[in-house]
Amino acid sequence: MVKDSRCEGRVVIVTGAGAGLGRAYALHLASLGWRVVVNNRNRSSSADAVVAEIRASGGEAVAQYDDVCSEGAGARMLQTALDTWGRLDALVNNAGVDQHAPFHKISLEDFRRIFAINFEGTVAITHAIYPHLRAQGAGRIVVSVSSAGLHGLHGLSAYAASKAALIAFMRSLAAEAAPKGVLVSAIAPYAATRMTDAHLNDELREQMSVASVAPFLAGLIHPEATSHGQTWVVGAGWARRASSVEWGEGYAVPMTSTPMTTPPDDVASLPPREFPDALAAHADFLVCAQQGLHRVGGRE
Repeated sequence: MVKDSRCEGRVVIVTGAGAGLGRAYALHLASLGWRVVVNNRNRSSSADAVVAEIRASGGEAVAQYDDVCSEGAGARMLQTALDTWGRLDALVNNAGVDQHAPFHKISLEDFRRIFAINFEGTVAITHAIYPHLRAQGAGRIVVSVSSAGLHGLHGLSAYAASKAALIAFMRSLAAEAAPKGVLVSAIAPYAATRMTDAHLNDELREQMSVASVAPFLAGLIHPEATSHGQTWVVGAGWARRASSVEWGEGYAVPMTSTPMTTPPDDVASLPPREFPDALAAHADFLVCAQQGLHRVGGRE
């Protein structure tokens, strides 16, 4: 891989980078010229091994061993970047855990643990690093989400809930960060990892390698990136944008004591309406409701 002069010398933190997607991200970014803080909570040399790979290929990297849920972890990651290279330009929140039990079998303790690592861990690291990027007037932040957070999935109640929460967090932070030059995005990767391996055959494992996701991730934090406030589903060299939508203008609800058990038959065929934020969705809803009720009332 030829280094990108626009990326050379820039510094990125990648959490959970000792294996899997995080490792692929770290290696690819280093190949483009990024200096990488390789974070991994496991001190059994996984972060050190990734750093050694990067350095052996002529790149620059340093290991950082904090658990994302440890008090002060984000501040220490930031300090590692500043002490080593004197700057920080991007944060890739990749650290997380999966789930192996349906809701009726998972304990509340385990549910809360999964949510805490995936959601609160990401929020805590970002909370420590975002002010630095905001103050310098430039930066990139990516959070790792999942299609389970978009659509839900049997057996992944805690995991899906944590990823859905991250999408809402990303959207809200993006709205705040935009005027300050910080772009915030989410990536929902489809890749052959420990979580998905049992569901893939050999052909799909090769096609959906973790390395196939890394170039798109690199694009999201590139100095000339424009994607902001968006969620991207990426895998096997393919990507598409995902979002929350509301369908059509809506319909009048009878103001009677008889509940409406099903929506009108044509709701699914209505065009989706996408909004930049909740305020815009609220305003559109009120306009549509006023216009629709006016028509239903026969005043047109």
